[in-house]
Amino acid sequence: MADVTAARGITRRRFLAGSTALAAAGWVSGSSGGWMLEPAWAADSGPIKFGIATDMTGPIAPAGIPTWQVMQLAAKKINDAGGVAGRPIKLFLVDTASDEKVAVGNVTQLIEQSRADVVMGGITSSMRAAIKNPIVNRGKTLYMYPQLYEGQECTPYLFCTGPTPAQQCAKLIPYLISNGHKRFALPGGNFLWPQLLIKYASNLIETRGGEVVLKEFYPLDQLEYSATVAKIKSEKVDCVFNMIIPPGLQAFSKQLYESGFQKNGGVVTCVFFDENSATYLPDRELQGIYSCLDYYKSVEDPVGAQLQKEFREMFPSAQYQFTAGTGATGAYRAMKFYQAAVLKTGGDLRREAVAAAMDGIEITEAPGGGAKMIAGTRHCAMNMYVAAAENKSYKILDKAEMVDPEECRTK
Repeated sequence: MADVTAARGITRRRFLAGSTALAAAGWVSGSSGGWMLEPAWAADSGPIKFGIATDMTGPIAPAGIPTWQVMQLAAKKINDAGGVAGRPIKLFLVDTASDEKVAVGNVTQLIEQSRADVVMGGITSSMRAAIKNPIVNRGKTLYMYPQLYEGQECTPYLFCTGPTPAQQCAKLIPYLISNGHKRFALPGGNFLWPQLLIKYASNLIETRGGEVVLKEFYPLDQLEYSATVAKIKSEKVDCVFNMIIPPGLQAFSKQLYESGFQKNGGVVTCVFFDENSATYLPDRELQGIYSCLDYYKSVEDPVGAQLQKEFREMFPSAQYQFTAGTGATGAYRAMKFYQAAVLKTGGDLRREAVAAAMDGIEITEAPGGGAKMIAGTRHCAMNMYVAAAENKSYKILDKAEMVDPEECRTK
């Protein structure tokens, strides 16, 4: 995944200034320079050490912070119910700081000093690529990546719990085409995630009878899109499948809207949009945008509704919401998959044992519905929802159950 959040970042000074809030919540500073949250009770065999490596500072912190908060909620629920195989979960937090060089050093400390049994985290694909070596290869530790992403991550002992291109497009593209939107423009940022997702979407559009009129990639900081918008209008595009991210996203969305594209019947889809999208687009440009994710707060889901209630109670002043686009839903699934796998091993925490137990395992308690780890792929099937932005919320239009991730199959 890429930075799809507000352009401004959370600085290290602001993060450290908020350390009193961490302490008040029970977090204590660890010897590795990160933070740790002790469980309320102890077991003779010691706690399960669950590492969290996410962006607490930097431009992508608005995605990292809710992920960190959701992991606290998940751990609390498990510990309150007696832990995993009789052992509580102890959380260890390090800041990846939206900076791969900083992240590698901090994650290495998480492995070597805190001795984490498992690590969950990373937001961008470049961050995942940077930290997986100190976790998986040098650290011999299980790694769980929670974000929606471009696919093709097939590293042993690295499990992905967020949506893939196949999952985000399988229901959305046919839905759009069946509703009369057949001429597509696919603009995106010039890096791996948009490139691979747009490649998948383009193939699906053409096999479903649509037409790809425009497919272009831009520097992340590009702010001028008049030529692209003019071509969209002149070529009579009726659906813009947008994969431009901030800061270019705001400029492109404004120029496209002011051209009259939506007023003249055109539609826009952006598959990373969720309830937090209102922080970076005005209502007039957000209204009606299609998305496809594993969860929205408007999904009629008792588990999700209960988690939202508990999240608000645990973090009443949370600035960012518990949503799918931040990776928070994938983080919750990661914790539940790990819990189920350790229960299956009878408490054996060796990564080989847990990884073998994870293969093909199912969970039922997750926002948006249950999920199943597809055997041999380290990716999970999950429910996916086509939705449209409506007054800062999302109206669910269609649902696909247990969509296959279509990744890393050996046969």
